[in-house]
Amino acid sequence: MYAFISIIISLAVLVTLLRLKVRIGLAMVISACLSALLLGVWPTDVGRTLIGEWQSLPLTRTTGYLFVSLTALLLLVNVIGTAMEDIGLSQRLVPAMQGLFKSRRFALALIPLMMGMLPTPGGIMLSAPMVREAGDKIGVERSRLAAINFLFRHQWEPVWPLFPAVPLIQSLLGISALKLFCYHIMLTGAGILGGIIVLLMFGIPPRRPEHQHLKRHISHHLRDFLHAFWPIAFTAVLFVAFDLPPAIGIFLAIIGLLTIHKVPFKRWGSIFKAAREPDMVLLIFGALFFKLNLETSGAIGIVVEFLTSAHVPPGLLLFGLPMLVVFATGVTMPTVAITYPFLIAFIGTGSEARMGLESLAFSGLLFGLWLTPVHLCLSLSASYFQTSLLKIVFKLLLPAIGVAVTGILMAVFCS
Repeated sequence: MYAFISIIISLAVLVTLLRLKVRIGLAMVISACLSALLLGVWPTDVGRTLIGEWQSLPLTRTTGYLFVSLTALLLLVNVIGTAMEDIGLSQRLVPAMQGLFKSRRFALALIPLMMGMLPTPGGIMLSAPMVREAGDKIGVERSRLAAINFLFRHQWEPVWPLFPAVPLIQSLLGISALKLFCYHIMLTGAGILGGIIVLLMFGIPPRRPEHQHLKRHISHHLRDFLHAFWPIAFTAVLFVAFDLPPAIGIFLAIIGLLTIHKVPFKRWGSIFKAAREPDMVLLIFGALFFKLNLETSGAIGIVVEFLTSAHVPPGLLLFGLPMLVVFATGVTMPTVAITYPFLIAFIGTGSEARMGLESLAFSGLLFGLWLTPVHLCLSLSASYFQTSLLKIVFKLLLPAIGVAVTGILMAVFCS
C-alpha cells in the first residue's frame, strides 16, 4: 500500500508542476527524484540495478542504451525538421499534396497526417496554419478544423518509430519492431477511420468555383512530395524491416538529405544546433529514472500484488492505468515508462507477450491522450484556431471511443 501511495504522490507532484508551467523535462526529473526518496532508492541501489541489467539483459533493453538511443532520436527529429525547413522542403510539401490529391476532405486530413510523421515538440503548429488556411477558404467551422488537425496529426503515435514510445515499448517487451507494428496498426486504422466518419463526412461545405487550384503538372508535385517524404520513410523502413534503431536511421537520413541538396558544409553546424534541447534530455532521463526506481525498489511487484488482492480486473488495469497517467501528464513516452513495468506482469515478454493485451493498454493511453486538457497540442489548437477546448474535445470523443473499442476487441480476440 505504501509503494502505491508513494507513486501516486510522485505523479501528483508532476501534474502540479506542469500546471505551474514548469518545463516538462525538469518536472519529470523532480518527480522521479521524489519517487526515489519515497521508495527508499539510493544511488548505490540504482548502480546495482544498472550493473545487473548489463549482465542479464540484451543491450537494447538496458536503461543506459534506452537513454542514449531515445535522447538521440528526440534531438535528431528536431534537426531533420530544421533541415527540411532550411532547404525549403516543408513549404513545398503541402502544395504538392494538394496537387496530387484533389479531394478537399482528403487534403485537409493528409496535411496533418503527413506532417505528423515528424513529431517535433509542439509540432502541431507545423500543420495548423496550412489546415486553417485551407479550411477557411472552403468555410469549415474552426473547431472542426482544430479537431481535424489534432486527430490526424496524432495517428502515427502507435506505430511510427520517430515517436520514442514505439522503440521503448519494443525494448521493454523484447519483441520485434514488425510484431509491434502489426498489432498497433489496427489502432492507427481505427483512429483514421473514426476521423473520416466523424470529422470529414460531415461539416464540409459543397465545392464552389473559387476552390479550384491553379494547374501544375503532376510530376512537379510528385517530385516535391518525394523529396520531402523519403527521409522519414527511409527511417521507418530501416526500423521495421531491419530493427535498426530509429536514431541511426534518422541520422543517416539527415546526412543524405544535406548531401543530396548540396547544403554547404559550413551550414551543417547551424542546422545541427537544433539538437540543443536540454529539456528533452531531462524528459528522457526523468522518465527512465522513474522506471528504474520502480524496478529497484520492488514497487512493481508490490503494487501488482496490491491491485490483484484488491480484485481489480486485469483488463481494467491494462486500459485504465495508462489512461489515468497520460490524462494527468499529457505526454506519451513517460506514461509508457511509468506504467508498462507494471503491465508487463500481465502482458508478458518476448515470444510469450500477449500483444492483444498490450494493444488494450496502448488504446487506453491514446484515449486519455486525445481527451486530456493537459495535452499541450490541445491547448495550442484551441488558441490558434480561436475556438473553445471543449468543442475540440467533444469532436474527438467518438474517434477516441472507436480506438478504445478496437483495443478491447483485440484483447478479447488476439490474446
